Order: sequence, then structure tokens, then C-alpha cells
Amino acid sequence: MADPDARRAARIAALVAVPVAVVTGIVVFQVMSPDDPAGPGTAAASPRPVPSTPVEVSAPPLSERAATVCRALFAKLPDHFGDLPRRPVTAGPEQNAAYGDPAVTVACGVAGPTPPDGAQFFEVNNVCWYTEDVTGDRRWSLQGREVPLMVTVPAAYNGEDLVDLSKPVSEAIPEVRQVCKT
Repeated sequence: MADPDARRAARIAALVAVPVAVVTGIVVFQVMSPDDPAGPGTAAASPRPVPSTPVEVSAPPLSERAATVCRALFAKLPDHFGDLPRRPVTAGPEQNAAYGDPAVTVACGVAGPTPPDGAQFFEVNNVCWYTEDVTGDRRWSLQGREVPLMVTVPAAYNGEDLVDLSKPVSEAIPEVRQVCKT
């Protein structure tokens, strides 16, 4: 490379190629890296212990029919709500369930809020729900079924895990009127 023009061209090529390679590497790293920096094996990915203490709930008296339907439902409830394990409750385990910490609660035989005229309903696997936000929590109330059911989901979670309740609700609580399919 005795030719000065060839050396100058090589220097310019190196001065352009090195920064382009660095920028390309950074972009590829950003695109390929996960959104959650805590990957498998890190402390953040390890499961958080769930307290074994019972979740405080009330157990209002139920009619004989509602009690029967609630027992049938609770016999079918899953052990997990999404990734949240089931926890004991302080009252009415035949009509109340809790999952995780902060606890998602399921209350059978408890009427949720009355939907206003023109309310939007959500159908999750053929089960109709009305939802409203109350002091940071989201309350999902079952619609069109023989016995009311209310699921309270703390703001720390989404309600997408209602799909875990769809099959037990469909099997245990008869539909009395179609609300979502009008």
C-alpha cells in the first residue's frame, strides 16, 4: 500500500465502518434484548412467596339455591388465577376464594354493581361481565347468570385471568338471560 491515495481511502473506510458497526451492534442489541431485564435465573424472576394467612372476606347468608350453586362453582375453581396461587379465606370458603398477594377475591352470591344504561359488557369465553373501577381495584360482576358473582382484582393485576374462571362459571352457574349477545 505505497500509494497515498489507497492509504487515504482505507483510512476513510475505517473511519466510516467502525462507527457504523458500533451503532449497528447497539441497535441489534436493543432490538434483541427482552423488555424485562430480569431474565430466567435472576432474583426478580423467582416466585414471590405468597402469605399463608387467610384473606379477610365476609360471608353474607345465601339462599339454599345460591349456596348449592356456589358450592358447585367452588368445587370447580382452579388452584391458580393466572400465576396467583389460591389462598385461604377468613369466612365462607364455600362462597369465597382468594388468590395471590395482594389478593384477587371471588365472592359467590354477592351482587356486584348495577350496570348503568348503555354500559359496556365484556364477554370472556362465553361468560358476560360488567366492570368498574373502585378505589384502585377493578370489580368484575357476572351478568345474566342465576347466581351473582363478583371478582375484585387489585390494581397490581390485569383482569385477563378471568379466562381461568370461564369454564367453572359456565358449568356451575346457569345462564338465565343473554346480556353480552344482544
